[in-house]
Amino acid sequence: MSKWLDHAIFYEVYPQSFMDSNADGIGDFKGIQSKLSYIKELGCNAIWMNPCFDSSFYDGGYDVRDYYTTAARYGTNEDLRELIEAVHAHGMHILLDLVAGHTSIEHPWFAASCKDAKNEYSDRYIWRNFGGPRNQSYENIAGFISGFSERPAMAAYNCFTSQPCLNYGFAKVTEPWQFSADSKEAEATRLMLQDIMSFWLDLGCDGFRVDMAGSLVKEDYDHKCTIRLWQKIRAFLDERYPDSVLISEWGNPLEALEAGFHMDFLLHFGPSHYMDLFRENPYFSANGTDDLTEFMEYYTNCYEKTKDHGLMCIPSGNHDMVRMRDTLSLEEMKLAFAFLLTMPGCPFIYYGDEIGMQYMHGLVSKEGAYERTGSRTPMQWDHRVNAGFSAAAPSKLYLPVDRSEDRPCVLCQNEDDNSLLKHVQLLTHFRGEHSALNSNASFRFLMDGKGYPLVYERWNEEEDLLVAFNPSKEAVQFQLDSEKILENVLLSHMDASVENEKEIHLPAGSYLVCQLH
Repeated sequence: MSKWLDHAIFYEVYPQSFMDSNADGIGDFKGIQSKLSYIKELGCNAIWMNPCFDSSFYDGGYDVRDYYTTAARYGTNEDLRELIEAVHAHGMHILLDLVAGHTSIEHPWFAASCKDAKNEYSDRYIWRNFGGPRNQSYENIAGFISGFSERPAMAAYNCFTSQPCLNYGFAKVTEPWQFSADSKEAEATRLMLQDIMSFWLDLGCDGFRVDMAGSLVKEDYDHKCTIRLWQKIRAFLDERYPDSVLISEWGNPLEALEAGFHMDFLLHFGPSHYMDLFRENPYFSANGTDDLTEFMEYYTNCYEKTKDHGLMCIPSGNHDMVRMRDTLSLEEMKLAFAFLLTMPGCPFIYYGDEIGMQYMHGLVSKEGAYERTGSRTPMQWDHRVNAGFSAAAPSKLYLPVDRSEDRPCVLCQNEDDNSLLKHVQLLTHFRGEHSALNSNASFRFLMDGKGYPLVYERWNEEEDLLVAFNPSKEAVQFQLDSEKILENVLLSHMDASVENEKEIHLPAGSYLVCQLH
């Protein structure tokens, strides 16, 4: 595994909403480059940038029209190269977002695949014989589209009808139009994916976050064929690009890490109970649940089975979720970030979460975002026009800026020592100063998850730390049931304290990190 992941703290950039350098109302590469010092000062040393390839933008860039060319709205391939070089000059790394399972309906490959005459792209996508129900799901295919091609067939799609499925084959072939996962047609698609990855790795990027990584092979319900596919890709990368990193949107670390990914996200879908933390009746709200047992059971099971060969990531949010600020107050978010930045795996901070940007309700859907639109609004930098995001007329902005009188911004929070931004900076630097908080340092929960507080231990050969949280409205005590003793308090919020060698006092809305011996 790439050693830099041991210390990585990621910042997720939604490029069209982060910083506009040319006053066209849309964020771009040069805008991101102008804010690299901010990202580094925040304490992040790695970037995940959402899709930046040429796209039809029916789904915010997750419908690629050309895998080898950047979207003009962001800049040229050369602009991206310069951004990557600037990221490296700042001592940071950058991962690109790779959409592996489908393209745009406007991709030239799909246009060629639509032709009746057999050609090299005819089997690049999944086509079903014409007839039978259309626009209906089939096993784990979202549906089929028809009526636009020369060939008398229907094309399978993922998610939206504008996203035709690339053909990685079927785990079990039951119809004459299906190819097996080990067919030459499916292998050709895998080799195409490897070529795309090579192109951008040669340009300088450090790896990829892979969209819908577990969905490539169809009717693969135990994901064994998809796992083998990614293991082949991992072997290729290990030989050609041994320092490259793969992070998956899979939602099941037990499968994703077996497949060769370095890390998998715990997300808003799947069995992880991630939503119990910050969003649905969240534990880190004083008005939320006091029972975290289901999350802890899942996390512990995955951690014990994967700790020797990969990482799990718990993000603050992403472009597909309602923002954390919608369910947590700014003070509650301080505890949430303390949790994120003391847990194993690499923390991921979604742009704007570090200042408590709000989810904007009531926006019309933009580029297929639907309810996700409110989480993708422009970054709020200062008090200037458009919150410092762009000098364009407001009517030209990619999305409207939050007009609330109390909207947070980087400038105002930098001037307030008690702000969320300052607290996040404190936490990122604290994590960097303590090797027991590295991504791969050891971990265990020290309570059963019912009630308060939440307590866990992080340790390695250099130090042993105890981390405790009380998000509730009442003070609580924690008695250490161990041969170890509590020593120096390293970080205390809201006057949390060690009362003696075995007892911690946690006021309402507090947390503490102390040494164990």
